[in-house]
Amino acid sequence: MSARRRLLILGSTGSIGTQAIDVCLRSGELELVGLSAERSWEALVAQAREHGVEQIALADEHAAARAAEVWTDGRVLAGAEGLVSLVLESQPDLVLNALVGSAGLGPTVATLGEGIDLALANKESLVVGGELVTALAEATGARIVPVDSEHTALHQLLAGQPAGSVQRLTITASGGPFRGRGREELQDVTVKEALAHPTWAMGGKITIDSATLMNKGLEVIEAHHLFGTPYERIDVVVHPQSLIHGIVSLADGAMLAHMGPPDMRIAISYALHGAQSVALPIAPLDLAAVGELNFEPVDLDAFPCLRLAREAAREGGTAPCVLNAANEIAVHAFLEGRLRFLDIAEVIERTLSCLGSEPVLAFESLYEADRRAREEAAGTVAGLS
Repeated sequence: MSARRRLLILGSTGSIGTQAIDVCLRSGELELVGLSAERSWEALVAQAREHGVEQIALADEHAAARAAEVWTDGRVLAGAEGLVSLVLESQPDLVLNALVGSAGLGPTVATLGEGIDLALANKESLVVGGELVTALAEATGARIVPVDSEHTALHQLLAGQPAGSVQRLTITASGGPFRGRGREELQDVTVKEALAHPTWAMGGKITIDSATLMNKGLEVIEAHHLFGTPYERIDVVVHPQSLIHGIVSLADGAMLAHMGPPDMRIAISYALHGAQSVALPIAPLDLAAVGELNFEPVDLDAFPCLRLAREAAREGGTAPCVLNAANEIAVHAFLEGRLRFLDIAEVIERTLSCLGSEPVLAFESLYEADRRAREEAAGTVAGLS
């Protein structure tokens, strides 16, 4: 019997992380060797105790200090440096990066730099540093497998397709809680309404990204880097049932669609098992009960974040980094009640217009662009509040 693969989960207390632990416990092929969270130290310590993990990390240093006071069965690492140290010192064979936002870039770089395979749920790593991240993986031989229903679908559909046979990729969108509403109907939507996603149970930031459709813009950028597909050949279509997750259009006119229940454990398990499908306790779809599937175009007037993401993607350089940073600042302000829903796109557009794009020469230039974008976006939020 071969040795189990050592798994480190970054972001283990969130939605993806907790489901990943469930997948891991059902598998005889995986062994948990490390866990991390941003600031949920009580939940993280409980996970470490339950699963016998000896090393944990908390990005928030105050939370790390609290964890170290009550948990003496292992080592507590702190801050952004602690997350990187956890990657380097826990000696994993596989890292699941389920961190939220651009904070995931550092651990992604550390993982790939060591030649460790990466199950990537942190799409911002590729949005912010796509070309450098993929080049690093190629240089070290590390494998990146996406943890996302749409990119998992495309990854499976593209497997074995010969060069030149694929014409287009299509990413599906549920449409979020405001599907069908015009721009004028979104003027006064509340945080509670925006968090009421019709299909998926996710964290606050990604749920708001789904409501603005920024998540689809980020997914377009991610797909470009994962699959080497030009932006003009990546489409987005609204599919409210969320049963078809990705479509590949072939040169002969045929289309291959990946269909399945809206359960993130499918994507998580696929990535954790080396891009292989294994048995899960998930009931198959009853197609007769489903009855029909619907598709709609995206309303870019009501949801301009997808347009802004495509524009930043085509601009290249630091523009996607600026886009992501401004979005994180704007979404945080909206969740705190300091910004209106439609002003999220306004903050992003103004920040992109002000800072433009510069060449990406190294990861340091991305960190500087991220810092400047956050400052500019915060100033814009203050002006709009």
